[in-house]
Amino acid sequence: MKKITSILLTLVLLASFSLSAFAMTEEEAKQAAQAVVNTTTDPALVTSPFINVIAGVQNSVVGINNYQTYTYSNYNPYYGFGGFGGFGGFGGFGGYDGYGSGERESAEKLAATGSGVIVYKNLVLTNFHVVQDATRLTVSTLVSEDEYAATLISYDEAADLALIHVPELALPAVPLGDSDQLQVGEWALCIGNPLMEELRGTVTAGIVSAIDRQIDSNTTTDKYGLKRTVTNSMIQIDAAINSGNSGGGMFNVLGQLMGIPSQKYSGSYFSGSSIEGIGLCIPINTAKPLISEAIVSIETGELTENNKSGKSVPSTNPGAKNSKPALGISVHAVTNTNDYFVYEGALPGGIMIDEVQKNSPAEAAGLMPYDIIVEVDGEITNSTSVITQALNNHKIGDTLKVKIYRVENYENAKSISDLGEGEYIDFEVELFEFNINT
Repeated sequence: MKKITSILLTLVLLASFSLSAFAMTEEEAKQAAQAVVNTTTDPALVTSPFINVIAGVQNSVVGINNYQTYTYSNYNPYYGFGGFGGFGGFGGFGGYDGYGSGERESAEKLAATGSGVIVYKNLVLTNFHVVQDATRLTVSTLVSEDEYAATLISYDEAADLALIHVPELALPAVPLGDSDQLQVGEWALCIGNPLMEELRGTVTAGIVSAIDRQIDSNTTTDKYGLKRTVTNSMIQIDAAINSGNSGGGMFNVLGQLMGIPSQKYSGSYFSGSSIEGIGLCIPINTAKPLISEAIVSIETGELTENNKSGKSVPSTNPGAKNSKPALGISVHAVTNTNDYFVYEGALPGGIMIDEVQKNSPAEAAGLMPYDIIVEVDGEITNSTSVITQALNNHKIGDTLKVKIYRVENYENAKSISDLGEGEYIDFEVELFEFNINT
């Protein structure tokens, strides 16, 4: 036993001697550590189809801030009792304006944030739901901490598209692609501001999973009161899209803008099935008409909405030829109080044409009985006086623009299901002299 113990002790001493013999000095250890951690990567040798694309377009994707002004009672700093009306907000007890009353005050809050893409100088494309109900809009960028004032100049609520103008924005526009040429399986690169400003400029990548997905939007009501459920053609991708990405860019490997991220499926859907990696983008070709109109508006100095419409109203001069402009129509107002279809949102409110006089400007332009005039010279026609005033502002020889809504089978319809297809139509009406008695 003593012999075995002696042998073991000898082995331990030898091992200790061996370790001490080969131990590094401190300087040698530092040099060894530096050899491991002092490394470099040559970016020129790194290959990726994404790097140059992102470098070229990332700064042209901006953040959009939707500020809204709220009114509340100063009686209580907390919303609920006293804020937003309390007990008296809808008539309540004795007409109090909030529990305990109090003066009304207004406050501005950042209601929502989203993303947008510069598609022309100072012109940013985004989703309509990003800018909806804003009382003030600003844009933020990756290259500055400043916020730039922005103005909504045109939109298509049904397509969920909007264009805002940012005069002080001095960043390049991205090139537009042709979304009709998209192929399933090609790369989809998304850039946007998910969740918050601190994550602005986030890049995600995936593939185009499907094209031409027919997705029903929520039922919307247009500015004339017409309700509709619109089916939009969408691009399906599996790149990550999160809240705040809306309105950003979906690019191909050529750096072309191919779509606008708009929505995603998440959580559980269809009988509790788990959903991951289904994002939907609006094809850029859907936005091109809106962009084209806005560019013309910018370059001609007209930075107003594209609302253009019409004229009409019965003539009140029973003489031979009219000396003042007239359309040669008889009309009546249709509203949600006198027309069931308007009340249900199946038809827009406006001024319905009852009769079109022969050889009149209205007939020559193509207006017909049962057409509903919804705008006159860009102004919504909520009464016949709007049409009368529009005519008074013009003279014989002028050309006027009239927007109408025309629906099939109105005259025979007894229920909404009896109505046929309807559409908005823009007319140009030349106001010439005519005999109003013929």
